[in-house]
Amino acid sequence: MAVLIDEPIWPAHGRLWGHLVSDTSLDELHAFARDAGIPARGFDHDHYDYPDERRDALIAQGAQPVTGKELVARLTAAGLRVSQREKRGL
Repeated sequence: MAVLIDEPIWPAHGRLWGHLVSDTSLDELHAFARDAGIPARGFDHDHYDYPDERRDALIAQGAQPVTGKELVARLTAAGLRVSQREKRGL
């Protein structure tokens, strides 16, 4: 059971963003995000987006740093990955 965090490399709204996922369950992910003060609007189907300035605090709270590639692989292996196609409702 782990909450995983990748590098914030995605630009939007004048800052960089990263992803926070669970390799176990969405319940674990939602609880972690709630405890970290991440608003529910940050949830996007299978992950939370987080701004770069929150990274160190999230790691201190217990998020495990991984590469983006490992994050996706572990999310997929857990059966929690939602494809872009599914996100668009196709």
